[in-house]
Amino acid sequence: MHISDFDFELPDELIAQHPPAVRGSSRLLVALPGKQLCDGIFNDLPEYVDAGDVLVFNNTKVMKARLFGQKASGGKIEALIERVLDEHTALAHIRSSKSPKPGTELVFDGGIAATMVERAGELFCLRFGGSQSVYDLLENNGRLPLPPYIERAADDNDDNRYQTVYAKHQGAVAAPTAGLHFTEELLTALRGKGIQTAEVTLHVGAGTFQPVRVENIAEHKMHSEWFDVPSETVEMVEAAHRRGNKVWAVGTTSMRALESAARETGRLKAGRGDTDIFITPGYSFKVVDRLVTNFHLPKSTLLMLVSAFSGTEHIRHVYRHAVEQKYRFFSYGDAMLLGREDDDS
Repeated sequence: MHISDFDFELPDELIAQHPPAVRGSSRLLVALPGKQLCDGIFNDLPEYVDAGDVLVFNNTKVMKARLFGQKASGGKIEALIERVLDEHTALAHIRSSKSPKPGTELVFDGGIAATMVERAGELFCLRFGGSQSVYDLLENNGRLPLPPYIERAADDNDDNRYQTVYAKHQGAVAAPTAGLHFTEELLTALRGKGIQTAEVTLHVGAGTFQPVRVENIAEHKMHSEWFDVPSETVEMVEAAHRRGNKVWAVGTTSMRALESAARETGRLKAGRGDTDIFITPGYSFKVVDRLVTNFHLPKSTLLMLVSAFSGTEHIRHVYRHAVEQKYRFFSYGDAMLLGREDDDS
């Protein structure tokens, strides 16, 4: 398939620049296979989930991953931490007039000292001095990295609203945005209905915003992200399917973690590691039956993923409707509920 198969016209004014005033007050487009599209609000979600179904959430936490500073020579530099390797070492994207060479000393805001150790492909390996861990340094001195299509700097409100209420494990550069709609009250309502909740971890990388630069999508190489699927989640998922219940991925990152953990054998297995899974039309889904997700960028790998899940023509219809009805798009935007193309139950 070609990149042009996943393009659509999106007016700039539909790109959400701020979260809704109240968490959970977003709209929800219900777009299940074989059924009429239904415009609702996100708090309607429990109406569509059956008792015994399992919702799987990505419990990653966004790091304050953006650092500003300068080289010892005086040149300005910006670093976006992509992955923390150990207490004092991290891989980062670097923006500066000239790329730092190995051994270059860097000084970031807050007096943070680091040395560029070596290149790692497009990334730079940084070694931080001092006694604080990289995570502590970022929490105390870093800035939240909002997506590139949000045309403003992060503020104090974003520190709260660009995290899910269930975020636990630091390591993401971007939020698992479908989860931003959930409130403690909604989670309580879901559990009160007999709906089960499980967790995975996938640390979303900056590569999630990188455009596909090839015409033939089969030639695209996905960035790698770290994930963890615990045994408790595997047990809950398998039990749900044995009962005839559905497994819901809350967000494409939860879906990628689950499908990655079933990649080798076709059955979900507990484990952790790196994944570069690229889900495009023709992919055979092994775990997920329902997907809650936001609206994605034109020509993006995530638009390809939802097209694989619900069918390319169906997704085109859904997105045309969303644009016509002025849904808010992307990270701070509204949500949709999708079903697998081969499941119209």
